[in-house]
Amino acid sequence: MPSIKVLNMAGSEVSDIELSDAVFGIEPNTAAMHTMVVNYLANQRQGTQSTLTRTEVRGGGRKPWRQKGTGHARQGSTRAPQWTHGGIALGPKPRSYRFTVNKKLKRLALKSALSTKVIDNNLIVIDSIALDDYKTKDMVKMLAAVGADKKALIVMPEVNDKVIKSANNIPGVKTALVNTINVYDILNYDKFIVSKDAVAKIEEVYA
Repeated sequence: MPSIKVLNMAGSEVSDIELSDAVFGIEPNTAAMHTMVVNYLANQRQGTQSTLTRTEVRGGGRKPWRQKGTGHARQGSTRAPQWTHGGIALGPKPRSYRFTVNKKLKRLALKSALSTKVIDNNLIVIDSIALDDYKTKDMVKMLAAVGADKKALIVMPEVNDKVIKSANNIPGVKTALVNTINVYDILNYDKFIVSKDAVAKIEEVYA
């Protein structure tokens, strides 16, 4: 079992915690993580782009010149794709880019991402993440104390408005709950900061 030090919000070591091998100690599967990242980004796409075909472009109802005898190529409309201001022949139309991934692969990818954070020493466990007031300054101070000056994902076991709103204004910092974490966010943020209670919940769900 991988063992990691538990810090308090001041950055001092208070204890050790044994992490579950089944969740935080597996051999990372790069292919599974890649699939989930692609899935996440595809599902974020709106798919609302739309171009006008020749039937949708305004104008072009009259034949520009007679069929024969002009020396020009025959044309039926000034809104054909080869004309300036003409319609688009094979342009994009609204569509959904969503695709589903089976539950087994999702779990494997999430465990791989968590194990990657442990291997790279980017997992920070804090005994309790709680603030007395809505203070961005206090959150910045905590992040600096635990060595998370860059991009950080803070994971909590339950909603805490003071922590969430205090972190909202800090560039590169995101808060999440145990049941909302995803592979993309885990890999995208440099530090994975998680409370001790949240670790227990993650192991309970995914072990």
